Amino acid sequence: LVAVPTDTVYGVACLAQDSAAVRGIYSLKGRDGAKPLAICLGDVERLYRYCRVNVPDQLLRDLLPGPVTLVLQRSEELNKDLNPFTSLVGVRIPDHPFLRDLARACPGPLALTSANISSQGSTLTVLEFQDLWPQLSLVVDGGPIGDIQSPECRLGSTVVDLSVSGKFSIIRPGCALTPTVEILKKKYGLVPASP
Repeated sequence: LVAVPTDTVYGVACLAQDSAAVRGIYSLKGRDGAKPLAICLGDVERLYRYCRVNVPDQLLRDLLPGPVTLVLQRSEELNKDLNPFTSLVGVRIPDHPFLRDLARACPGPLALTSANISSQGSTLTVLEFQDLWPQLSLVVDGGPIGDIQSPECRLGSTVVDLSVSGKFSIIRPGCALTPTVEILKKKYGLVPASP
């Protein structure tokens, strides 16, 4: 388990195909076992291996890399122990050079979640999660992320479900809600899924 800077908040990552490491993230965070973990990739091209994509490639490239998590149908390639309770998976390609290089260097996707105890605030500096350090193999200090005085900076990525063709639903507003919805509606004509 390693702590890494992202384009939104600090995260904890491990190899998504390593079931013991995935269990370790839940244990580290005290996270509810029914809350899914996202996967992190270095490039849009790799997304097709782990997800069934039902939107235009250009839509993916308009939103990724960036502060957005896209929820899609998972493929058979993904570790069965990662979010075994759902056929969906959130995919993140952060707009952060170090994390993208790290993801490219790994043989498979990274599992990624925020570096904090579940239900506590997201972290923008490594000192804010120092209570987790003893349980981490490595802490990569990328300096402060965003404006640490601004509450908006702690919102994390905007999570949008694109698993139903022609529709989208916002799972978490996050920090990029307005531009994300604008791209989905105006450029691609997707409509909000009824609640």
